[in-house]
Amino acid sequence: MINTKKPLVIKIGGAILEQQSALVALLNVIKSLKDQTIVLVHGGGCVVDEMLSKAGFTTIKKQGLRVTPKEQMPFISGALAGCVNKSIVAQANSLKLNAVGLSLTDGNMVSCQLSTKNLGEVGEPKAQSSALLDNLLQAKFLPVIASIGSLANGELVNVNADDAAVAICQLLNAELLLLTDVDGVWDADGNCLASLNTEQADDLIKQGVIAGGMTAKVNAALSAANHLRRSIAVASWKTPEKIALLLSGDNIGTRVLPN
Repeated sequence: MINTKKPLVIKIGGAILEQQSALVALLNVIKSLKDQTIVLVHGGGCVVDEMLSKAGFTTIKKQGLRVTPKEQMPFISGALAGCVNKSIVAQANSLKLNAVGLSLTDGNMVSCQLSTKNLGEVGEPKAQSSALLDNLLQAKFLPVIASIGSLANGELVNVNADDAAVAICQLLNAELLLLTDVDGVWDADGNCLASLNTEQADDLIKQGVIAGGMTAKVNAALSAANHLRRSIAVASWKTPEKIALLLSGDNIGTRVLPN
């Protein structure tokens, strides 16, 4: 069950950012949760892909993770921390949500090291300082955080948005909800799993049932579950009204369990 006394970190990305009605529906649900402190963390791969394509670049992914050559970084950071972030903030503020746009590097929230997975300018995030978020949440702002971080030398890096959400979750000792475009994690028969542990996840990844972006999402959820010692929810953004059910103790989507 979600602990409503803790902040709730909600990760969004993908197709919800292409459908204004879906984003508005989610933001209206957030607005209705008056007593719940919420932080939004977002990616925006669809917008990045479009901008890179217009600039003549080809997008390469490894196991659902974006390969980020140095020459693409200005376009990616501009898309995520600029266009996508400010669009979400503007939409949220049109609904009187008092949103403020950030990236992982603001307020030294999250530090990054270059990924060892040969992905180019991709950072592995680590929770650093909660001071900025603590102040914003206390003042009743809705932080909207883009998955752009920086290395110790100040160089900007791209961060997988699921990993970014995990880092923010760890920073605030928060609950975590990873929203995707399906009901949750599916088994080999196409049924949504009520729960998922490491052993089951490893088997489904080996079978190719869990693949692409869902692999990164599940691995991020397992990491968060094991670090925080509690389950992590993976659910669909298409039914945002169910978030209220999640907060009241109902199971929605798939619960990723700690070892």
